Amino acid sequence: MSYLHSVGTVGAALSLSAVVAASAVTGDAGSVLSETPEQRDARMKWWREARFGMFIHWGIYSVPAGVWNGKEIPGIGEWIMHHAKIPVADYAKLAEQFNPVKFNAEEWVRIAKEAGMKYIVITAKHHDGFAMFCSKASSFNICDATPFKRDPLKELAEACRKYNMPLGFYYSQAQDWHHPGGAAWGNTHWDPAQDGDMMDYIKKIAVPQVRELLTNYGKVWIIWWDTPVGMTPEMAQELLPLLKLQPGIIMNNRLGGGVKGDFDTPEQEIPPNGIPGRDWETCMTVNDTWGYKSTDTNWKSTETLLRNLIDIASKGGNYLLNVGPTAEGVFPQPIVDRFLEMGKWLKTNGEAIYGTTASPFPEQLPWGRCTRKGSKLYLHVFDWPSDGLLRVPLMNEIRSVSLLAQPDKTLTYSSTGDALEIRLPKEAPDPIASVVVLDIQGEPHVTQATK
Repeated sequence: MSYLHSVGTVGAALSLSAVVAASAVTGDAGSVLSETPEQRDARMKWWREARFGMFIHWGIYSVPAGVWNGKEIPGIGEWIMHHAKIPVADYAKLAEQFNPVKFNAEEWVRIAKEAGMKYIVITAKHHDGFAMFCSKASSFNICDATPFKRDPLKELAEACRKYNMPLGFYYSQAQDWHHPGGAAWGNTHWDPAQDGDMMDYIKKIAVPQVRELLTNYGKVWIIWWDTPVGMTPEMAQELLPLLKLQPGIIMNNRLGGGVKGDFDTPEQEIPPNGIPGRDWETCMTVNDTWGYKSTDTNWKSTETLLRNLIDIASKGGNYLLNVGPTAEGVFPQPIVDRFLEMGKWLKTNGEAIYGTTASPFPEQLPWGRCTRKGSKLYLHVFDWPSDGLLRVPLMNEIRSVSLLAQPDKTLTYSSTGDALEIRLPKEAPDPIASVVVLDIQGEPHVTQATK
């Protein structure tokens, strides 16, 4: 992921969104595919309804797992080559040690399904230039350079088809610290082997590899570019026509070269008011790193992760939550545990997340969040009121009020003039977030009584 969010290396004043915004001017996958606004809505429909996806950062950086020459290297795991200024030839030798014999594509997809995730995006090539797929464009790939010899992306694509899970590919189109001409953050190459012409790199490595990804793996639902360092409009135009190989594909806003993309990508943060007028997706780690780092055990709690998902959905966005598998091809158990706990909550309350739109309330509710689906408002209560009364700043005729976890149990309510008061049971059904379903007549008539 982004150097701007590499722990301990960059000041807080820097923002990835500022970098991306500088290059995100016009263009999206739809413009390449010559679609109408109605066709765009149809293309984006599944993604807008999904709300929750799995990000997978996996590569040979999982071999050192954050440690080089006996020393822990500060920063996120997948940036170890950059942070430690490892020579190209030395880093390339890691491929000889990469043999993920415990990798099981179906198990990964089953975990995503059990977690309630609706799509998967995996790193096909990160900034280190190593392709996690069979590639004829460069021998620096998992099939040619490792003892593993298998193509995990092909196996994952097959598993995703089997379990009806949309699959997308992350591809670092600009930064490439292995191939001559690939960009590096701040234009700071540390090895003469990296020097070369960037357009030559785009044409000889990036274009053929993206063509391989969009040709050899069946349907590709998302292309996820990253860090458009040095990308010009001319370079972007070398890559954009390839999207025609996958009609209906969705792309993010990080290609660069003036291409706006289909959705924005706030990283490790949730915009306070969402991003009005734009589709958007917050990508976030469970600990502090994207790629596996053995020393990083700073796990976010299930409560934090689940409330993040609810908060994002209440603002009209998607949540792309990351896992960094080990060099053996295994998801760290603390991440799996949290994913499955989130999935358990979603089995009961998924109706309040999937296919919903943003909250009609302009201000954040003091007791939780709200999502909407047609005439139904889903009130996600984080702080169960001690007096048993849930105050909702709304003046509407009410059809029904109930707990999503107990749909047959009707709740009583009354109007106080500027708010609706719902009488709740003494105990919350769920300690993290309990959902009250409010079915209203007409459009929400919101008041200012939020206290």
